[in-house]
Amino acid sequence: MKMHSSISLLLAFILIGISNLGAQDDLNMQEKVKEERVRKNTIRLNLTNPIIFGERSLILGYERTIGQHQSFSINAGLATLPKFNLISIEDDSLIQLNKSSKDKGFNITGDYRFYLASENKHRAPRGIYIGPYASHVFMGRENTWNLNTESFQGEVKTDFRFNMTAIGAQLGYQFIIWKRVALDFVLIGPSVAWYSLEAKLDTSLDPDDESALYAKIDEILQERFPGYTFVLDDVDFKTSGTTNTQSFGFRYTIHLGYHF
Repeated sequence: MKMHSSISLLLAFILIGISNLGAQDDLNMQEKVKEERVRKNTIRLNLTNPIIFGERSLILGYERTIGQHQSFSINAGLATLPKFNLISIEDDSLIQLNKSSKDKGFNITGDYRFYLASENKHRAPRGIYIGPYASHVFMGRENTWNLNTESFQGEVKTDFRFNMTAIGAQLGYQFIIWKRVALDFVLIGPSVAWYSLEAKLDTSLDPDDESALYAKIDEILQERFPGYTFVLDDVDFKTSGTTNTQSFGFRYTIHLGYHF
């Protein structure tokens, strides 16, 4: 009788132990599945534009993976012209730049990425990628100038507008650090781009004064706008205050993001 009771008690302990082990295995499996959950989303900040165009250029982005080796992304935000240095009468006796105001502009870019399965050990969005992109940029600014020429003395306001539309292809690499931090480098991004540049005046000037003012604006843009002389026909702009051209473009961008 005692032996029968001992055997029954032993079997009960064994069953309880097996049950606990099974529950622990289930818990471990759930934790493992949770850790290996596929993260498909990344939100990010463009770090390059504020360095080139100033801190008011703020562009945010979102990337979403499609399957194991593809993704799409959209980036949008504020775009501003580089800050123009004021021009005093000591710098130029005929044309002075008094102030800038009412900056406006936006930047929107979309791309589709193919993360190369043959080169990457990890699934998207980690590793080397290629793919097409398209972007549109508008930047505008109103400036107040002071002219002191033989035919005009007083203030002139200019409404400056720059537009660029580009379609191209890109090569890049994205790091995922600590499973959460995304560091994205668009390394090479050549494109075909269409540019337009226009400066409208709020008053009528004679042709010589107009040309002098446009030439001064052109001089500032050459100093402050990266790649200005490479992509735009400044001869037309200096004579008429407007130019439209098709040329090559280039995209290089660094993003810092959060992967989830």
